[in-house]
Amino acid sequence: MPGFDFSLFTQGGPMMPVLVVLGMLGLVLFIERTLYLHRGQIRAKAFIEGLKNILAKRRLVEALTVCEETPGPVAAVVKAALLHADDSADAMRFHVQEAAVVELPAIERRLGSVAAIAQVAPLVGLLGTVLGFITTFAAFEKGDYVTASALSTGMKQALLSTAASLMLAIPAHLAYHFLSGRVRAIVRDVEWSANEIMKYLLTEYREGGAADAPPIQAYAQDKK
Repeated sequence: MPGFDFSLFTQGGPMMPVLVVLGMLGLVLFIERTLYLHRGQIRAKAFIEGLKNILAKRRLVEALTVCEETPGPVAAVVKAALLHADDSADAMRFHVQEAAVVELPAIERRLGSVAAIAQVAPLVGLLGTVLGFITTFAAFEKGDYVTASALSTGMKQALLSTAASLMLAIPAHLAYHFLSGRVRAIVRDVEWSANEIMKYLLTEYREGGAADAPPIQAYAQDKK
């Protein structure tokens, strides 16, 4: 199978370098977001069950330490609930929502940039196509007789620019939908984990008695 002809980049017109830059930027963003979301996504059900087992032994500080050492928004939101385990339901819910407001935008960061690349790439290709046709019509203006080579240069530039933009836009759209799916999964884990830990703290944990639980204030002071 013959190798790829890199001279096609130079024949594609002035928009080809723009598409290459957009492609490299999109690839970097996709890799960075994939690694970030992979690090932030944990097995929420197993994490909550483990915390429940720790809290059943009245080891609140140990549960907070586990949240501190676990990356991702799920642990951060659960930690907010644990820090206010003795508060009222409304107060606990307020602090959990406050933690979610801080954590969730971080996982959605740069998704708009990936979507923008997917949307802009076809427009850049269209501009390259128009420039290619302008080159073709400019060849007609030079005289009544135009060689096939002169005509094919502009047409080839137009087609290459269109093809390159589609080759960039299609993977960019797929990357955006993949990342959006990962974000939605993490958001669902955060919502489920927050509801689950709040329900446990307000029912089973308090019914079990918290008299022997270590003071939260001492833990907070140690972390400052």
